[in-house]
Amino acid sequence: MAMAMSDSGASRLRRQLESGSFEARLYVKQLSQQSDGDRDLQEHRQRIQALAEETAQNLKRNVYQNYRQFIETAREISYLESEMYQLSHLLTEQKSSLETIPLTLLPAAAAAGAAAASGGEEGGGAAGARDHLRGQAGLFPTPGGAPRDGAGPGEEGKQRTLTTLLEKVEGCRHLLETPGQYLVYNGDLVEYEADHMAQLQRVHGFLMNDCLLVATWLPQRRGMYRYNALYPLDGLAVVNVKDNPPMKDMFKLLMFPESRIFQAENAKIKREWLEVLEETKRALSEKKRREQEEAAAPRGLPQVAAKASNPFEEEEEDEPAAPEVEEERVDLSMEWIQELPEDLDVCIAQRDFEGAVDLLDKLNRYLEDKPSPPPVKELRAKVDERVRQLTEVLVFELSPGRSLRGGPKATRRAVSQLIRLGQCTKACELFLRNRAAAVHTAIRQLRIEGATLLYIHKLCHVFFTSLLETAREFETDFAGTDSGCYSAFVVWARSAMGMFVDAFSKQVFDSKESLSTAAECVKVAKAHCQQLGDIGLDLTFIIHALLVKDIQGALHSYKEIIIEATKHRNSEEMWRRMNLMTPEALGKLKEEMRSCGVSSFEQYTGDDCWVNLSYTVVAFTKQTMGFLEEALKLYFPELHMVLLESLMEIILVAVQHVDYSLRCEQDPEKKAFIRQNASFLYETVLPVVERRFEEGVGKPAKQLQDLRNASRLIRVNPESTTSVV
Repeated sequence: MAMAMSDSGASRLRRQLESGSFEARLYVKQLSQQSDGDRDLQEHRQRIQALAEETAQNLKRNVYQNYRQFIETAREISYLESEMYQLSHLLTEQKSSLETIPLTLLPAAAAAGAAAASGGEEGGGAAGARDHLRGQAGLFPTPGGAPRDGAGPGEEGKQRTLTTLLEKVEGCRHLLETPGQYLVYNGDLVEYEADHMAQLQRVHGFLMNDCLLVATWLPQRRGMYRYNALYPLDGLAVVNVKDNPPMKDMFKLLMFPESRIFQAENAKIKREWLEVLEETKRALSEKKRREQEEAAAPRGLPQVAAKASNPFEEEEEDEPAAPEVEEERVDLSMEWIQELPEDLDVCIAQRDFEGAVDLLDKLNRYLEDKPSPPPVKELRAKVDERVRQLTEVLVFELSPGRSLRGGPKATRRAVSQLIRLGQCTKACELFLRNRAAAVHTAIRQLRIEGATLLYIHKLCHVFFTSLLETAREFETDFAGTDSGCYSAFVVWARSAMGMFVDAFSKQVFDSKESLSTAAECVKVAKAHCQQLGDIGLDLTFIIHALLVKDIQGALHSYKEIIIEATKHRNSEEMWRRMNLMTPEALGKLKEEMRSCGVSSFEQYTGDDCWVNLSYTVVAFTKQTMGFLEEALKLYFPELHMVLLESLMEIILVAVQHVDYSLRCEQDPEKKAFIRQNASFLYETVLPVVERRFEEGVGKPAKQLQDLRNASRLIRVNPESTTSVV
C-alpha cells in the first residue's frame, strides 16, 4: 500500500515538473508553506533526487539504444560523400568531353568547305576560326549580368573593353602593352586573412585571358581602384573553401609562395568565379599547346610540298613514309591506359593519393623513351589535368587551416606524394608552414599560471619537443632530396626560435622578474636548446643573438639597483663594527661569506658575536658576489664587456666611498677601522671577484686587476664634504 502511494506520488511529481506552466520559484514557495518542518523538505528533496537519477538512467538507455543507429548513419553519410565526390569528377569529365567535341568537328567542317569551292573554303575557314576563337574566349556573364566581351566583336572590341575598365585602376597601364590580352570576367570581392579569417579589405578582380589582376577599393573615390597584385594563370591554383557559417561563399587562390582567400557576394557568383577561372586556365593551356604544335609542324611541310610539285620523284613517293609512321606508333589500347583518367578521378575522390601517384608512375615508366604522337599528347593533357587536381588536394591537406592534431607525422602522407610528383620545393614550403602554425598554436594555448620558472619549463618542453619532432620528420621525409630544402629548414628554425623568444622574453624580462629568476629561465632554455645537438642542429648562437638585448637590459637594471642601494648605505655610514647579537646569526653570516668565496672571513670576527667590519662593506660584498654569480649564468661572449663594465661601476662606488672617508675622517680610531675595511675590500673581496670572473668567463680581466692595484682611482677635492662622487 505504501509502495503504491509512493509510486503515485512520484508520478504526480513527475507530471507536475513536466508541465509547461511549471515555475520553480512558485513551486518552492508553495512547498515551504505546506511543509511541517525540515523533515518534510528532506523527504521531498530525496524524491526529486530519485526522479532526477531515474531520468538520467532513461536518457543513458535511450542513447545506448540509438548508438548503433548513429554509427550506421555516419557510415552512410561517409559513403554518400564519397559517391558525391565521384559524381562531381564524372560530371567534370563529361563537361570537358562535351567542350572538346566542337574542336574535333572543326577540321571536318573545313574539309567540307574545301570540297565545295576554294572561295567557300576560305570563307568557311575564317568563320570557323572566328567561332573557335570565340569559343576559346568564352562569353561568360559578369556578376552584373553584362557579357564578358560586350564591347564589340573582334580583338579591337576586347581591347577597348579592357582599356575602359582598367582606366578605373591606378597603376596598371603596363598591362595594356601585352598583345592579344582581353578581359574575361570581373567583379567585387572581399579579402580575408588566411590564419584568423579576419576581414582585410574590399577588392575588385579583373580576370584576363592570361592573368588575374587584383585591385583594392578606394573609398574616397567612388568607382575607382588601386592596383594591388597581378598573378599569371600558369602558376595560379584555385581551391574551393567549404562553407563554415558565418564564413561562406569563399575560395582560395594559391600562388607560390603565398595564398589569399576571397569571399564572393553569394553562392552563384562564387560558382561563376570558380568555373570561369578553370575555363580560362584550360583555354590558356590549350592555346599554348596548339602554339607548340604549330611551331613544330612546319619543319616537315616543305619536303612534302616539294615532292608534290616535282613530277620526276613519283617513283619514290611510296617508299619513305611507311617506316616513319611505324616509328611514331605507340600502343595505347591496353585497358589500364584507357581507364587511367577515370581511375585517377576515383583515387582523388576517395583520397587514395598513393594509388593515384602509383598510376602516374606506371604511365611514366611505360611512356619513357617513346615518341609523342598526337594520341600520346592527348592522353598527357588529360593526365596533366588530374595531376593538377591531385596537387591542389595535397596542397589543401598541408594548409595551416586544416587540423593540426597528430604532430608532424600527420603530414607525411601528403608530403611524400608531393615529392613523388616532383613538387619537392612546394612540399617543403607547405610542410614548414604547417609546422609553424602548429608551434604557434601550441605556444598560444599554453596557460600562464603559477611561478614564472614553472611556465618557462612548460614553454621550453612544448617548443623544443615540437622542434625536435619536426626536424626528425623533415629528415625522414626529405632524405635524398635537394639540399636546398635543408637550408629552408634552417631558415624556418630561426623563425620559429624568434617566435619562442618573443613568448619567453614577454614572460621573463617584460614582467621585471629578478635577475636570479631570469638566470634560471635562461639556463633552462639553453639546456633544451643543446638537446637539438643530438640531431646535428645547433641553434644556441641564434638564441644568444635573440636574447642579448633583453639580458643587457636586465644586467643594466640590476646594476642600477645595486648602485642605488650602495649609495643609500654609504650616506648613512657611521663606520662602526657589526654586532650580530647571537651566535646563530654570526654562523649564518660566516656561511654566506663562504658561499660567496670569502674563505678568510674568520680573521675579521671578534669576541661575543662582533665583526670587525662595517655593515656597508659586508652588505656590498654579499650583493656584488650575488650579482656576479647570477650574471655568469647568463654569460655568453656577446655580453663580456657589458658584464665587465657593470662590475667596474658597482666596485667603483664602494672604492670611492672608502677613499673619500680615509681622507676626510679625523678620528684616529675610526680612520684605523676604515683602513681595515679598505684592506678587506682590496685584499679579499676584489681578488675573489677576479678569480670567480675568470672561472666563469675563461679568461682574466685586466681592468679588474688595474682597479685592485690602484690605491686611489679617483681623486676628489679634499675640501669637499660629500661622501660619494
